[in-house]
Amino acid sequence: MSRESKAARVARMHAEYAQLCEEIPDPQCALNFETPFQLLVATVLSAQCTDKRVNMVTPDLFAAYPTPFEMSRAQELDVQNLIHSLGFFRAKARHLINLSMELVSRFNGEVPRTMEELVTLPGVGRKTANVVLGNAFDLPGFPVDTHVIRVTGRLHWRTDWDNPKPDPVHIEREITQYFPPNEWTNLSHRLILHGRALCTARKPHCADCPLNTTCPSAQFFLSAE
Repeated sequence: MSRESKAARVARMHAEYAQLCEEIPDPQCALNFETPFQLLVATVLSAQCTDKRVNMVTPDLFAAYPTPFEMSRAQELDVQNLIHSLGFFRAKARHLINLSMELVSRFNGEVPRTMEELVTLPGVGRKTANVVLGNAFDLPGFPVDTHVIRVTGRLHWRTDWDNPKPDPVHIEREITQYFPPNEWTNLSHRLILHGRALCTARKPHCADCPLNTTCPSAQFFLSAE
C-alpha cells in the first residue's frame, strides 16, 4: 500500500467509523450494572476475564455488597468465594475491599468523576477509569483494551500500527484527537464489538467485514485464505 497522508488517513478513519455506526447503531456496555460503584467493581473484575463471566458472578456479589460501605467491611475470603471463578480472584477481592475503603474514607462513599481521582483507587487504571467515566457518568472516556489495540492497528488508524507492544495511553491520545469527546465512549464500544465479531485475534473475517474495501490489512488476510 502506498504511503497514506495524514489527511487521507483521517478522512478514511471517519468514513470507516461512519460505516461502523451503521453496522452497530446502538452500542452498549457489556457489563451489567445499576450504579457507578457496581460498574467500577465489574470493570475491575473484568481484567483478564470475559464480560460474560463477570456478569455471572456480580448479581450475588452486588446483593451481598451493594455499596462501598458494605464492601469496605467485607472479609477477603468471603469476597473470594463469590468471585472464585474469575481469574486472579484473590488479588481482585483485595482490590475491591481496598478501593471500597478508599471510597468511604476519601470520597464519602461516592465514585469520583475525574480520571485523576479514579486512578488513585486500588486496582483502577486508565482503562477502568475511562469505562466508568463514559458509561456511568456520560463523560468523555475512551477505554483501550486488546480489541481496540488490534482493530486500530489493522485499520492503520494509528501511526504505530506495526508496533508489537503499543502503549495504550498513546493510542488513547492519538485516536481521540480525531473524534469529538462526546463520541469517545461509543467509538470504543464499536471498535470492541467489531473486534469481537469480525476482526478477531487469530483469524479476522475479512470477507464478511464492511470495511474490507478500505482496510489496509484486508487484502493481506484475504490473500492468505
